[in-house]
Amino acid sequence: MKSVFKSSSSFIALMAAIGLAVAITPASAADLGGDCCADLEERVAELEATTARKGNRKVSLTVSGWVNEQVMFWDDGSESNTYVGTNKLEQSRVRFIGEAQIAPGWSAGYTLELGILGANSSGSSGWNQDNPDGTGNNAVSVRKSSWFIKSNDFGKITVGQDGTALYHLLDDADGVNTRNFSDAQAAAVYQGNFGLRHNGGAIGSLTWGGVLQGIDNGTVGQDGRRNVIRYDSPAIAGFTVTASWGEDDDWGMALTYANTWGDFKVLGKAGYGQVSDENIGCSTKTGPTDCELFGAAATIQHLPTGLFVYGGYGQNHDNRVADVGASNTEATSSMYFIQGGIEQKWLALGKTTVFGEYRHDDGGSKNNASIPVGFGGGSLSSTSLNFIGAGVIQNIEPAALDLYVMYRHADGDITSTNDNTVSLDAFDAVIAGALMRF
Repeated sequence: MKSVFKSSSSFIALMAAIGLAVAITPASAADLGGDCCADLEERVAELEATTARKGNRKVSLTVSGWVNEQVMFWDDGSESNTYVGTNKLEQSRVRFIGEAQIAPGWSAGYTLELGILGANSSGSSGWNQDNPDGTGNNAVSVRKSSWFIKSNDFGKITVGQDGTALYHLLDDADGVNTRNFSDAQAAAVYQGNFGLRHNGGAIGSLTWGGVLQGIDNGTVGQDGRRNVIRYDSPAIAGFTVTASWGEDDDWGMALTYANTWGDFKVLGKAGYGQVSDENIGCSTKTGPTDCELFGAAATIQHLPTGLFVYGGYGQNHDNRVADVGASNTEATSSMYFIQGGIEQKWLALGKTTVFGEYRHDDGGSKNNASIPVGFGGGSLSSTSLNFIGAGVIQNIEPAALDLYVMYRHADGDITSTNDNTVSLDAFDAVIAGALMRF
């Protein structure tokens, strides 16, 4: 009986202890939970205030872009100065991409990309940085605004303001880290709005960009961003086909190849298109446009050593020149370029790219580009321009940052419809800056 009594007493004592613990615990938990939840709610509110919000939970949202600012020292033989501002070659921008899955292998989405231009340091005239070419600074522009439907098996359809099939055709064949700093059109962009000079005197209002013939930033062989319908095929054995049509009318087709052959990385692009939109001129003339575009470029890099060669050719042919009836006019504008260098990870921070390059332009006629009487008169018949560049780009992987410094030189001559050739004073520039991605 004693053992039974003792067991009963122990059981009663244990139950009493559990009851006491239960009675005390809720109060303690309530006190602890109040402080914890208050801190948690404050943290959630902070995150909500600093996080990009989506309109719904079905469509993902990715925000990306970069800031690209530079310092440019330039000398046109008569005047020299230093400008600070946005690098116009690949201006600062913010990009919003939304995408939602429709079914396995199928998705739909949109792209909205805004360009941001502070001071146009790389495109300013030699006389006014604050208001180059009348467009002003501190500007925001819509670069892309389009929607797409994508299939893993059948490719991607894009509708809206976006790149044509020949958009950045030559630039996007740059397979190393010179792509955003010294690609095919860099020579034309960095000094585009600086005035031409001969023996120290300005040649009227003519600029370097004004005598270059390309639709896309003074570079022949490639097109720009338009209101188009675009198709990109899936990659098959390294090949991708792109086609686009839009405006009134602007169409093109391009072929891209990207692959690795043993120790070599290969990237190549080629394309052909036609433009008959009167608002898009391959050489700015009055009347309807009828222009043919062709371009091809490639990069080959030896991966173990990092040595690379990047080069290409572009051409615009203006079919209207024969109809104009003017003498001494050239219908075809062409350019070729070659870039070589080495890209290696010598520093733990990231890859270093060292390069040198040469570009030559043979421009066609441009009858709205008047040459002053003092320089022979008439309008522009042809050009022969040379561009030389060299530089170093240092990638800083932990900060998604690229630091760059480059030297650029340009010279050449222009010829009028009066058969008078004018030599151009050399233009030199040193450009240093940084591009930081987010």
